[in-house]
Amino acid sequence: MIHARSDHTATLLPDGKVLVAGGGLASTSAELYDPDSGTWTTTGTMTESRAGHTATLLPDGSVLVVGGWVPGSSCSPTPCRGSLAHSTASAELYDPFTGLWTATASMTVGRSLHTATLLPDGKVLAAGGGTGSDPSGFDSLASAELYDPASGSWAATSSMAAVRFGHTATLLRGGSVLVAGGFNSEGAGGPGALASAELYDPSNGTWTATGNMNAGRAKYTATLLLDGRVLVVGLGPLASAELYEPGSGTWAVTGSMDADRVIHTATMLRDGRVLVAGGGSRGEVSPLPLFAELYDPDSGSWSTTGNMVTPRDGNTATLLRDGRVLVAGGSGDGYGPLASAELYDPGSES
Repeated sequence: MIHARSDHTATLLPDGKVLVAGGGLASTSAELYDPDSGTWTTTGTMTESRAGHTATLLPDGSVLVVGGWVPGSSCSPTPCRGSLAHSTASAELYDPFTGLWTATASMTVGRSLHTATLLPDGKVLAAGGGTGSDPSGFDSLASAELYDPASGSWAATSSMAAVRFGHTATLLRGGSVLVAGGFNSEGAGGPGALASAELYDPSNGTWTATGNMNAGRAKYTATLLLDGRVLVVGLGPLASAELYEPGSGTWAVTGSMDADRVIHTATMLRDGRVLVAGGGSRGEVSPLPLFAELYDPDSGSWSTTGNMVTPRDGNTATLLRDGRVLVAGGSGDGYGPLASAELYDPGSES
């Protein structure tokens, strides 16, 4: 990439290009990856520096970027977590036709490490996350709100039963949203990973409890499988995985990975298998695993696949139109953000 970055976002655009925006060391910058040429080009800069934000492709092809932490006066490099960094409520839209960003209405509260889910009606559900400054005043949230692209405004919806950040949100086939795990606080005593899960019903704006996971998880991945189940992988224990069955609202343990992973990526391939790559907490797993793994939903088992060129966590992974997976940025074993990118080819499994 043109800029080294971690904790950024990557969004597949309707024309097949990939928009990468923000992240540590990247400030307000954004760039586009062209799979045909394998090159990166700069595009318009965001209105605000941010990392730990979300990016959601809207039905009209624009991209909604929401929240994240932004730098304070003594936060260097920017944006960074720590020092005087704080969560922002701001939101902006990227127009792929002009390459420009424009501010849209702000959320009712600043959020970072939250989730943003495109609902069947075109609205976007932002849920949980942390607000305030980090580290002394970072508080996790139970609140949720809806963005309406038609009016460009936010409206509060009912709150979750639990405060959580670093969780996942998965749109299920029936239109409800499964939110699971996350940390419940970042105050004295450190964060605790949650096992609880709940469902949001867009038709009435309410949350209901569903089955608990078998282990508390945060900064993990959740992937909707072709059969409608949800695969969750990572932190809690680090190599473990389990499946959510929407019909019964229950979780079942499935095969464990070969490597401990957290802050990794999980990408469903065209054939229904799930590619898990990267990850590893710099405080919990060292060195970062170089090899990637494939989950087969039919057998419930994992197999190793080709090694990445560079070990990384906090990176993004994007399924391209031709079936390859673009892995970009993140942090390496040297802790600094990376500019490198690489491609996984399922045909050659490398």
